[in-house]
Amino acid sequence: MTCPPPPAGDPPAPPTLSAADCMQRIAECWRDAGQLLPARASRQTAEATAAFWQAVLRLAPPGAAAEPAAGPGSWELPDALWAVMAPFIPPGPSHAQGGRPRADDRTIATALFYVLRTGIQWKALPRSFGVAPTTVHHRFQEWSAAGVFVRLHAASLHAYDGTCGIQWRWQSTDGAMTKAPLGCQATGRNPTDRGKSGTKRSLLTDGRGEPLAVQVAGANINDHLLLPQTLDAVPIPRPVPTVDEPQNLCLDKGYDYPRTRDTLQERDYTPHLRTRGEERQATREIPDYHPRRWVVERTHSWLNRFRRILVRWEKKVDNFIALLQFAFAWHLCRTAAKSVPT
Repeated sequence: MTCPPPPAGDPPAPPTLSAADCMQRIAECWRDAGQLLPARASRQTAEATAAFWQAVLRLAPPGAAAEPAAGPGSWELPDALWAVMAPFIPPGPSHAQGGRPRADDRTIATALFYVLRTGIQWKALPRSFGVAPTTVHHRFQEWSAAGVFVRLHAASLHAYDGTCGIQWRWQSTDGAMTKAPLGCQATGRNPTDRGKSGTKRSLLTDGRGEPLAVQVAGANINDHLLLPQTLDAVPIPRPVPTVDEPQNLCLDKGYDYPRTRDTLQERDYTPHLRTRGEERQATREIPDYHPRRWVVERTHSWLNRFRRILVRWEKKVDNFIALLQFAFAWHLCRTAAKSVPT
C-alpha cells in the first residue's frame, strides 16, 4: 500500500483509543476487507495495535479515513516503534536525595537504534544525541537484562498480527553465518571463512518473511541442531495446527535428518525439504507452483542492512539477540504500517 503524503501544517493530535475500541476497529477493517476477525486476536494484540495505530496512522473517529504519518530517516527511531516499546521500559532509580538527572529513555532508544542501524562503535556515538556513549551502552545492557527487547518483539508481532495477520500456514527457517571477531559466547570456527571466529543465527519467518523467532550459536553448529530451539523461541502463542489450517515448514536439504522429522512431528509441522534446484525444476514442471522458502533468505539479507548485525561485535549472546529483536520489531512495525487494511 502506498502511503499518501502527509497534510501540510502540524498534524492534529490523534484520539486516545482503548483496547476495546481498537478491537472494534480491527474487526471493522477485517470485515470491510471481506475477512473475519481472526480467532487468535487477543487483548494483547489489541493493545499493541492500538499503540501502533496511535503513533503511525493518526486515527480519526470511526467512519473517517486514517492518514499514515511521514516516516523518519532510516537511522531514526520511528514513533510507532517507540510507542510499542515505551511501556516495557523499566523505571529508573529514585533520586530523592539529589544527584544527576537520569537521561531520557527516548533519547537513549534513539541513540541505540542509531548504533544498530549504522554499526558505529559505542565510543564513536555522536555527542549530538546529548548522552554519553557509556550511558547508552549501560542502559542497553540494563534493558536487555530486563527483557525489554523480547517483550518488544512480542508486542510488535501482536501489532503485525492485528493489522496484517501472521501467515502461520507457510513458515520457513534457515541459518546464516556472520563474522564475530571478538569471539566469546555462542561463537565458533566458521567453516566458510577459513576457520575464523563466527556466529550463526537460525531464523524462523512466516509466509511473508516476517521474523518470528531466532536462535544464536557458533558458526560451526549444523542448522538442524538449532531447529528445536528456534521453533520454541517464538515469543507469542502459536495457533494449534488443524486439518483445515495446517502449518507447513519449508527447509533446505541441510535439515534432511531423521532428528528434524521427529522435531517437526512433535510440533505438528508438515515438512517441505527442497534444494534450490528442485524448486526451479518444480517451477518449470508444476503449473502455478510458487517457491516459498526464499522469503527467509531475503529476511537474512534485510537483517544485514543493520550494520551492527552484519558483523557481531557483542561478546554477550544476550546482547546480540536483543539487537536482533530490536531489528525484528522495526521490520514488523514497518510492514504493519504499509499493509494495514483501510
